Amino acid sequence: MMRKLAFLLRPSWLILAVIVAAFAYLCFTVLAPWQLGKNNSTEHRNQLIADSVQADPVAVTDVLDGDSGNHTEWRKVTATGTFVPESTVLVRLRHLDGAPGYAVLAAFRLDDGRTLLVDRGLVAAVDGTRPPAIAAPPAGPQRIEARVRASEGVVPDKTPSTQDGFRQVYTVDTTQESTVLATPLTPIPTGTDKGGYLQLAADQPGAFTPTPLPQLDAGPYLSYGLQWLAFGLMAPLGLGYFVVAELKARRRDRPQPSAPTPPTRTTTADTPTQPTTEARLADRYGRTR
Repeated sequence: MMRKLAFLLRPSWLILAVIVAAFAYLCFTVLAPWQLGKNNSTEHRNQLIADSVQADPVAVTDVLDGDSGNHTEWRKVTATGTFVPESTVLVRLRHLDGAPGYAVLAAFRLDDGRTLLVDRGLVAAVDGTRPPAIAAPPAGPQRIEARVRASEGVVPDKTPSTQDGFRQVYTVDTTQESTVLATPLTPIPTGTDKGGYLQLAADQPGAFTPTPLPQLDAGPYLSYGLQWLAFGLMAPLGLGYFVVAELKARRRDRPQPSAPTPPTRTTTADTPTQPTTEARLADRYGRTR
């Protein structure tokens, strides 16, 4: 049996076996867990959003002081205070109804003195290239209702700038906007390493078009994860199929021993032949009947 499988030690078969083993390993340890993990995080996010829709808003100070649990993103909160004058910052590369737009940020100082970052909503770009005139947020004491959102982080090669009379950034990030505004902003704890901010709900003081909530569907991540698991199983099975096919081909092409050929009987003029029955009868009785 070992001699039959000796062809597997050839370089081509060894390379194929290593590739199949590496692919199967990646499927089970990297690719499938990656997609299944995204599915779990998406389901968790959707559950938080669904719960927040039904829940009553809580005071943002309770979230800031850690009295509302760990997972606070998407939680509806209320805040009382005043908008900080001249604190408008625009977020580039946003879309409103499929067209280029901007998200409008501002700072909101609570009654206890802490300052939060607030996303006022989306505005359409003028001619798709520049921001419109942005109305300042209302002055004086305000009570706003919003959702807690986690910061998006920063893009290393996308630095803040000032264009068309507005400070502009590429992401909503509490730490970055604190530097841009030169104002200490208090990050809202969200249960992650990214400090959160407030996203204004519709019909709130100073709100523009609210950023829509994500679609509450799990997406394709579960099916993708199962597909990678299936690929991880199919790869070794495919290798086994080719090994069996090679064994069958070698068995079919192997020369088979020939069967012995029975001797043939030849008749020549010098070889006496046995007379037939009719000839014997003719010799004995003559040709007449």
